[in-house]
Amino acid sequence: MSIRTGKKFIGDKAFYRMVLAVAVPIMIQNGITNFVGLLDNIMVGQIGTEQMSGVAIVNQLMMVYYLCVFGGLAGAGIFTAQYFGQKDEEGIRQTFRYKFWMALLLTLGAVLLLLGTGENLVQMYLNGSSDGGNLEAALQYGTDYLYVMLLGLPAFMAVQIYVSTLRECGETVLPMKAGIAAVAVNLCLNYLLIYGKAGLPVLGVVGAAIATVVSRYVEAAIVILWTHRHKERNPYITGVYSTFKVPLHLTGKFFMKGAPLLINETLWSAGMAMLVQCYSVRGLSVIAGLNIANTINNVFNVIFIAMGDAVAIIIGQLLGAGKMEEARDTDNKIIAFSVVCCMGVALLMACIAPLFPQIYKTGDEVKAVAVQFILAQAVFMPQAAFMHAAYFTLRSGGKTIVTFLFDSVFVWCVSVPVAYALSRLTAMPVIAIFAMVQIADWIKCFIGFVLVKKGVWLQNIVAK
Repeated sequence: MSIRTGKKFIGDKAFYRMVLAVAVPIMIQNGITNFVGLLDNIMVGQIGTEQMSGVAIVNQLMMVYYLCVFGGLAGAGIFTAQYFGQKDEEGIRQTFRYKFWMALLLTLGAVLLLLGTGENLVQMYLNGSSDGGNLEAALQYGTDYLYVMLLGLPAFMAVQIYVSTLRECGETVLPMKAGIAAVAVNLCLNYLLIYGKAGLPVLGVVGAAIATVVSRYVEAAIVILWTHRHKERNPYITGVYSTFKVPLHLTGKFFMKGAPLLINETLWSAGMAMLVQCYSVRGLSVIAGLNIANTINNVFNVIFIAMGDAVAIIIGQLLGAGKMEEARDTDNKIIAFSVVCCMGVALLMACIAPLFPQIYKTGDEVKAVAVQFILAQAVFMPQAAFMHAAYFTLRSGGKTIVTFLFDSVFVWCVSVPVAYALSRLTAMPVIAIFAMVQIADWIKCFIGFVLVKKGVWLQNIVAK
């Protein structure tokens, strides 16, 4: 590597301290959340394959709602980061109010949809072979888990409104602390309610759902109370509820930037759910094995997820301040840092692949499938890191139409057709189908590289 190239992709100590100051609290929060999710998954996995599969299916469906909220708030979040760069407190208040209405509408829609069609949606994933399991039992466990989880959606909504705003304004430590408290509550209640400890009844998957719901309300309480009690650090919160009205011209402005992100996250998450459904036609063991693999994969993914958030926060603030060349240079270095970090993480993940599935009380076939998925996910992790950072680079500059094409359109036009055709029309092993879907993402990597290099995202969208 030449000295010039090295300077382009490698920062100094001050640069990495700045990036890590933003990314590490997010990594810790997400890491602890996913680690407790891992323990939660293991606890449910000790009960049986059917319970674990039912919960995994519901979590896949709930992910569609989670990402809808994420996408619905993200458009206004682009403005929040740039308003913060301009020190425009009233602008931040308006984005906060817009987020409230958007999250409320999405949550009401999700509750109505899942109450009406939840059982049918779970059934979609249970049309393959039983592999010695009980498909009807998996369906019952899944629906029981779903209906309790719906009670936690208002708390999830509130957390996303506050935490997204705090992060976009540079406050990442408090969300981390709230997340730690929430997962501690979740973990303790999981142990007590799943297995019926300390004189409590054995509730199984319902107990796991109750623990998750309670922990979300704990997290919401911490975040909301802290934000309002520290108005000197969060001046935008003063008077934020004095009115719920958002000026029509700003609503239109936020919506025009946010609508592609909302549609994108909705279609992308639905696409991910469809991919799992394609894999599920190979049998119940595939659902269980993929669930095990995704659980450990989520723990390791916190690295590039946090780096994506760092791109959104840091680059958004630089663009809002009009520092275009600094934004380009910083972005190059963060992307390179993310990919290199994930190479090391992927190696560690590959090393533990044969060991992790042995923790679960399930069949050998399920464990074998899980090992294959973990190894495949490790191989493609650096690729995922680059795509994630490229996506957030484009989004930070308000290129939401481009990110819509880059993300969800690609999933539905390339990834889903590949998985659907191979799962239905061939006898190809499921791990080979999974690998072919990942290889198809090379097209997306090339497109992302070209768009980031051309600098189409270098724009200040809140300039006055």
